[in-house]
Amino acid sequence: MRETIQLFRPAIGDEEIRAVEEVMRSGWLGLGPKTAEFERAFASAIGAFRVVGTISGTAALDLAVRLLNLSPGDEILAPTITFVSTAHVIVYNNCRPVFVDVDPVTLNISVEDVKRKLSSRTRAIMVVHYGGRPAELDELRAAVGHVPIIEDCAHASGAYYKGKHVGTFGEMGCFSFHAVKNLTMGEGGALAVHEKAHADRALQLRWLGIDKGTWERTPDNKSYWWEYAVNEVGLKCHLNDILAAIGIVQLKKLAALNARRKQIVDRYREAFADLDWLEMPAPDDADHRSSWHICCVRLRGRDRDALSEYLKAHAIMTGVHYKPIHLYRCYGYQLFLEVAEREFRRMISLPNHPGLSDDDVAHIIETIRRFPG
Repeated sequence: MRETIQLFRPAIGDEEIRAVEEVMRSGWLGLGPKTAEFERAFASAIGAFRVVGTISGTAALDLAVRLLNLSPGDEILAPTITFVSTAHVIVYNNCRPVFVDVDPVTLNISVEDVKRKLSSRTRAIMVVHYGGRPAELDELRAAVGHVPIIEDCAHASGAYYKGKHVGTFGEMGCFSFHAVKNLTMGEGGALAVHEKAHADRALQLRWLGIDKGTWERTPDNKSYWWEYAVNEVGLKCHLNDILAAIGIVQLKKLAALNARRKQIVDRYREAFADLDWLEMPAPDDADHRSSWHICCVRLRGRDRDALSEYLKAHAIMTGVHYKPIHLYRCYGYQLFLEVAEREFRRMISLPNHPGLSDDDVAHIIETIRRFPG
């Protein structure tokens, strides 16, 4: 019997295991030198002024909103097709999410609907790079003017827009290193900032509002190690050295891992070119270089759920990314977003990760081509 082909699978090897063992043996497991090393390396890799490591991508998004000093009831625009974290952090900060429809080709936030939803109450916009494909950042900046842009780069480690890494166009960029992400730590995230004031405050907010971490309160510091200030009520959402050690190794592999993802998508694209009922995601072009985190295909005249069940019966797992957030009960809006609701009904994510063998990919292709519909 064939082993089940998973939708996602982390690409972890012996080098990551050795890196974790080194940290475990060092006796310093929390926020410390490995976290700082990863922050420097990731900032250099993406071209950011400063990176602040967090325990999750959600925490990075939360910090980004907090740094804007918004007032209760302020509005933040966000695409409706994304993971719920994008909207939840808006509510965490007592603001109101205004859901925006998506582009029918890329599933990224619709620039035209942004223009319609923008108002005098808009204080920020969340821009998700869906599936790893960069959104239309220049058009969005022109549309929103000086309204702060928070880039949600949870899918987009290693993605580039017009030759520049995403997460460096807006006021802040937020990354996820969850177990299924292209650069994984198991859990983890990062906030990329471009102003010293934002960096300094984020470093405190992630550590309960305390002005220096335990690692910094050592005998080498000129102040006594038990002395610190608490300048505001913060969170406890910092990265730790165990996770950072994995991230340091993963960062070195990221380009190769993403190249394998693209290779798999290209094989799908070639194999399904003659299927008029299956629509592949938009390919890369001169301005958009995807990380290919998700391979979301869409069906024409075929039942999405039936295909999912059929593939599962043949040991192939799939997913749906995502149900539009405005349709969840906790948001409860009487809202109709035509493109998002239509595309949700016909989307399905195929396995796409470096752990897939050529034989796995061939099995997926052959099985889909035999789908009776």
